[in-house]
Amino acid sequence: MKRSGDSEGEKRRKRRKLLQELGDQKIPFLGPSDQGYQQLWDSSYSGLVLRRSLSLPAELHGRVQAALLTLRRKGCLLRDLVRIRERDVFTLVSRTLLGEPGHTYRYLDTRLFAIPWHSEDTEVKGHNCCDPDFRAACKALCELNTFFCSDVSLLKEGDRLTQCAKGEAEAKQGEEGDTGSKHSEDSKNSDGGDSETRHSDEGDTESKHSDEWDIESKHSEESCSGSKQEGQWETESRHSSEEGESCQVKPSESGVAAGSEGKFPGWTPKAISGTEIKPAGRGAQQRPVEQLKHSLSDHHIEDKEKCTGPVKFNVTLLNYMDPAAMSQLKEEPYYGMGKMAVGWHHDENLISHSPVAVYSYNCHNDKGESGEGGSGEKACWRIGLKVAWDIHTPGLTLPLEPGDCYYMRDDLNSTHQHCVLAGENARFSSTHRVAECSSGTLTYIQSRCQEALSNLHTDPETGSRSLLALLPTTLQHCEEIHNEVEFEWLRQYWFQGRRFACFCSWWTGPMEQLEKDWKLMETMTMLFLDTVEGEEEEGQEGEGRREMAETLLSTLTERHQQRQTWRDRCHSTLAQTLPPEEAPVDRPFWGVDDPNMPLPFDLADIINRVESLLWRM
Repeated sequence: MKRSGDSEGEKRRKRRKLLQELGDQKIPFLGPSDQGYQQLWDSSYSGLVLRRSLSLPAELHGRVQAALLTLRRKGCLLRDLVRIRERDVFTLVSRTLLGEPGHTYRYLDTRLFAIPWHSEDTEVKGHNCCDPDFRAACKALCELNTFFCSDVSLLKEGDRLTQCAKGEAEAKQGEEGDTGSKHSEDSKNSDGGDSETRHSDEGDTESKHSDEWDIESKHSEESCSGSKQEGQWETESRHSSEEGESCQVKPSESGVAAGSEGKFPGWTPKAISGTEIKPAGRGAQQRPVEQLKHSLSDHHIEDKEKCTGPVKFNVTLLNYMDPAAMSQLKEEPYYGMGKMAVGWHHDENLISHSPVAVYSYNCHNDKGESGEGGSGEKACWRIGLKVAWDIHTPGLTLPLEPGDCYYMRDDLNSTHQHCVLAGENARFSSTHRVAECSSGTLTYIQSRCQEALSNLHTDPETGSRSLLALLPTTLQHCEEIHNEVEFEWLRQYWFQGRRFACFCSWWTGPMEQLEKDWKLMETMTMLFLDTVEGEEEEGQEGEGRREMAETLLSTLTERHQQRQTWRDRCHSTLAQTLPPEEAPVDRPFWGVDDPNMPLPFDLADIINRVESLLWRM
């Protein structure tokens, strides 16, 4: 559901204004060792909740970590080739999607097809779609998902989190008290990233362009130019002189702008301790954040559907990244927080106000040896958070130990943005979401196919086919479904989704059936064309004939353009760098004289015929 907000030009003007106020200075941010950290968390980041690893059952940790390593070992965590401003780029992070059977998740013009949980209550009618090890790994992540659903629901009702092994956690905290002491010293020398506009060649898989676009939102803070001027700032900002003045100071060694102690009087340091952090409440400084609720960026689904009642995460996006394997990582440009694995973003395509739950696990190698033991916070993976479109409220960093979990609750994902700051070791994350799937499930698209095909009649004796209704609105509806099946499902699947068929064949049968239904829709388009052109030959003008021709021309033009776009993407230089088993497939595609297809792949000649017909009317 799109907002009718400011034009793109107005948004760019607001960005420039904020960036001019900021100048060349860094915005302050706080880490665990900084004074006022807990109060900042309570007042401006209260939707963030940390669950320490020791508060989860050890058996669950063991199964989940073994599952992540199994999926990595089998090679089913792959980099996505996503679409940014009509340009294909690889993500830095390798990914796969697990979830409810038949669910998909869409981001950056890319549809991911969920490998099913393979939980016992959702087994597929004896369908043996993967090997036992793979199935066990999926079940373990389903178990984690069930735990998160229960845990977050209890938290939303106001209950305290279960504090398992509290004494051990407190003892561990005592050993970790100084983990944040070096983070600011490490990041204070950051140059803020490359501020020059740079566009890489299509084949430059490690380019600045692709590095900055490893994100989960088409409106990410990390623009493809890498330039602040084309940057970021996604929600309404407070345009006050104080805002600019508060940031015109140099970062201190602690990562906090000099003089900020006076800006936040009465703050006392509070270390992260115990088995969890649950912010105590919202202070006066939370009010500006509340004002952001009604000024969200365009890509958020606002009132279409809200998350109410018990939480049910329907997908998890698994991520893997090894910083040692990357040639370069971009510096976080606004706060000097350090190297980024994932740039500033909102998670997109979620049910409004739904929580996000994340399990974090970093290790030295594929054997699962612990990633602990590095010196200083820079060795840890961290989450960075900021209030969107805000250069006044300090940012926040949260270090993560192996097995730690965190929740983003309420409107935090809408009013704030987060990034992932790289540590020294490889890291997995399992990010559980309530994806907005009103048009993203197999059940949905199958029902859409039936809607369209209900207008096709097949003679039981001769097998000849005809259209039942010729109303322009009915024909337009059928042709829109035709385009949706081809470009949102078939071509998305063959571009990247089919890569996972060698690990789990669950989608193979349904996609074959969708392609059969789509081919019948090609026949319906041919019958539609015959109807429009046949009436002219018979001299029957017909009251709705022009409207029918205009409808046909519009849908055929869109189809022709999209086919060419997808063809170009499949044959791009970047796509050709992939091994054959991962490379995009240009499907459906057929030759000029294919007897099995009712219409040609290239629709240019047919479009010209319909245009000529309209010109003669």
